[in-house]
Amino acid sequence: MARARARWTLRRRLVVGIVALLAAVSVVVGAVSVLTLNDTLVSKLDDQVVSASGRFQNTADGPGGGGRPGAGEAAPLAGLPPGTVAGYSSGDDVVAVVLGEQLQATALTAEQNAALTRLAASSEPTTIDLGGDLGEYRFVLTDVESGPSVLIGMSLAEVHSTVNQLLTVVVLVTLAGLAAAFAVGTAIVRVALRPLERVVATASHVSELPLERGEVALAVRVPDDDADPRTEVGQVGAAINRMLGHIAAALTAREASEKKVRTFVADASHELRTPLASIRGYAELTRRGGHELPDDVVHALGRVESESIRMTSLVEDLLLLARLDDGRSLESQPVDLARLLTDAVSDAHAAGPDREWVLDLPETPVVVDGDAARLHQVVTNLLANARVHTPAGTTVVASVTAEGGRALVRVADDGPGIDERVLPAVFERFARGDGSRSRVAGGTGLGLAIVAAIVEAHGGEVSVESEPGTTVFAVGLPLAP
Repeated sequence: MARARARWTLRRRLVVGIVALLAAVSVVVGAVSVLTLNDTLVSKLDDQVVSASGRFQNTADGPGGGGRPGAGEAAPLAGLPPGTVAGYSSGDDVVAVVLGEQLQATALTAEQNAALTRLAASSEPTTIDLGGDLGEYRFVLTDVESGPSVLIGMSLAEVHSTVNQLLTVVVLVTLAGLAAAFAVGTAIVRVALRPLERVVATASHVSELPLERGEVALAVRVPDDDADPRTEVGQVGAAINRMLGHIAAALTAREASEKKVRTFVADASHELRTPLASIRGYAELTRRGGHELPDDVVHALGRVESESIRMTSLVEDLLLLARLDDGRSLESQPVDLARLLTDAVSDAHAAGPDREWVLDLPETPVVVDGDAARLHQVVTNLLANARVHTPAGTTVVASVTAEGGRALVRVADDGPGIDERVLPAVFERFARGDGSRSRVAGGTGLGLAIVAAIVEAHGGEVSVESEPGTTVFAVGLPLAP
């Protein structure tokens, strides 16, 4: 129960708290009112009983009293209200009658007389339940100097009826008041919490902004009316505004730092292309110059040429990523993905003849708007990734389909799969983790990062699912109109 209440909203807690407090106050007030009325009416009835006892005693024993009352005799009961019980008590012997509406006297039963034997002489009335139609009575027993004690009792029926009527009114009024309090309290709490709802809406809007990368203009703030520090909600709004200010400053600093890094990478990559081309050219020229060179020198020159080619590829990849990060626009023209996939798989087959390459193409062209060279690079990188990280004999299936207004390119293999520890970061730059996959050739760790950057620049998305025996890379792109 406590755990269920912990999940209640603030609105529900406030409304339930208000209604519960009002219910408690209403119960206390109603109980006090009913008990006070009951005590007052019983006190008045006691006064009537004592007064009637005095009159009955004077009537029965005074001049012309007539002695004990008997059934049908009303003379001693003259002046008493209907329903009054009067009689005499001498030890265990009680004789009493009840006065009817027409002042006729009706004798009590033996059981009722036996109940009256419990009375003790006292000036304070006592409640006795006579049962049957009579119910509870307030009795007073008065000793008489000569003769038996006199007892007089009056019914509590009217007292109970009046108290029950008040109790019914209190219950009905309390229920109506609680219902009204619930409705009015709900409306008041709803109005009171509207500023908090606007604060939540602002925070939710900020949480949906793409803050993870790029230039971000975080101009969203809680309205000034909801950021008044003199109120509790205003304090929350003001704190959120200060937090958003700090976040905006941090994002601005981050963007400036990233811009400097991108500029440095682009400039450095651009500047490195010329000396790398020179190194490669001189190494190749020396190796092919017809000079008699020792075998170790020829081997060293071959390694210099090979590493210069590899470093040039790395520089080109870094330069491409820097340009994509800088938001430079790509070419946009119709590209048939089926034809592109055919060319890329043909090249992959030539580079890795020890794998089984399978094409799964639709009967109709699948055309998107984009940069043909970059999209070809996406497919080439995915196929190269499957070739490099799977053993010989692996089957690689490349397919393209059109689904729901989007083109979907899949590259699947039945290799050993990607290590689950590496899988979340597989599209990050310089992510180099083999896990269960064997590496037969080195890589820069930028191939899949370039895939993600190019696909994102085309308004698409890339994903991967992998388990031992199955790895599927999927690229989604919007179809051309």
